[in-house]
Amino acid sequence: MMKLEIQGVHMDVDAKLQAYVTKKIGKLDRYVPKSSRESLHAQVFLKEEKKSSKKSNICEVVMKLPQETLTTKEATVNMYAAVDIVETKLKNRLKKYKETHNHKRLHQRVLSRLKRRSTV
Repeated sequence: MMKLEIQGVHMDVDAKLQAYVTKKIGKLDRYVPKSSRESLHAQVFLKEEKKSSKKSNICEVVMKLPQETLTTKEATVNMYAAVDIVETKLKNRLKKYKETHNHKRLHQRVLSRLKRRSTV
């Protein structure tokens, strides 16, 4: 199970937004190898910036994995859209992380491919 921290910067995070972030970011632990899930830690920073006439909402996620730290950041007009985009970016990065750090299966797949090629 992933440890998830949600912090608002220059804004208050209401229960609805907190539940949405937990729902979206909390499901990302399925894209991490099982051996790494217990040490997984994610920090979500929700920021609201008001510059002159423009208002932007920034969602930044820092995910600490055993051998890497992934940081993803997105700014949009709507906070919920920013969370969705960050979730999609992290999902793709975690899939890549799982492919490269799941050594046992990768090793077995490579050996089986080599055996098949040598018998043909």
